[in-house]
Amino acid sequence: MKSVSNETILKQLNWRYAVKKFDPARKISQEDWKTLEHSLVLAPSSFGLQPWKFIVVNDPAVREKLVAASWNQRQVVDASHMLIFAIRKNLSVPDVERYMDRIAEVRGVEKTSLEGFKNVVTGFVTTNRPGFDVNTWSSLQTYIALGGFMMAAAMLGIDTCPMEGIDPKKYDEILGLEKLGLGTICACPAGYRAADDKHAHLPKVRFKHEDVITHVG
Repeated sequence: MKSVSNETILKQLNWRYAVKKFDPARKISQEDWKTLEHSLVLAPSSFGLQPWKFIVVNDPAVREKLVAASWNQRQVVDASHMLIFAIRKNLSVPDVERYMDRIAEVRGVEKTSLEGFKNVVTGFVTTNRPGFDVNTWSSLQTYIALGGFMMAAAMLGIDTCPMEGIDPKKYDEILGLEKLGLGTICACPAGYRAADDKHAHLPKVRFKHEDVITHVG
């Protein structure tokens, strides 16, 4: 049996848009936010390596500082919650070891049984092959988590605004991420649209189904 109907999924995806103006008086409930945080924990990633860190900025003063590093977009302070997506920079052997430790813990297996998998993952993240940059790879993985977060929020009737219009270096400086080995990739305020956000009523513009989807065979 389906957990969610086809109609509900399409309805919520059509309802979703990148909110330009949030209602600062409306706050996401603790229960709903907990669910959204769990959606981040459950986000898929290649190898299951989870090369990221998600930072929830609650401090109003810090969020005000981030506005200037966000092309003065007020969603940063007006939204109920402000979420930063960051990568763990320069993944290396210790990161893989940490992951193997977690697998062994969760699945109740000997770490030695994971040696083959560990070698594959280690070889991937430490490769010197031309054109590969581990931080770029981690960044792309992080967008998977962003998409999942936005989908989960839409299903709960919660608005979001994915933002690349930010200065990642300034974010790192304000949040003290560099000393933690982290690097900002993007941000996503979440909350509820303001009643007078005109963008909420604009028709969603997408190319036709046949222009973006091709069936082979």
